[in-house]
Amino acid sequence: MNQPYVYEIVVDGVLTESWSDWFGDMTLVAQPDNRTLMYGILDDQSALFGVLSRIHSLNLALVSVERKEK
Repeated sequence: MNQPYVYEIVVDGVLTESWSDWFGDMTLVAQPDNRTLMYGILDDQSALFGVLSRIHSLNLALVSVERKEK
């Protein structure tokens, strides 16, 4: 489980690409439904939990998390 995977995370609210560094260099794409898609490679579960913690600290509602094979 501690290997890199591509993750797609969707949150309610719009974040601009300027937040990508704060989210571990994930790519952020504003969606037309007032949501933000974040995607990128995370090295391990610890990196994923770091991103989820940042989402929580911004009080954003988590819509989905999906792990893809790299």
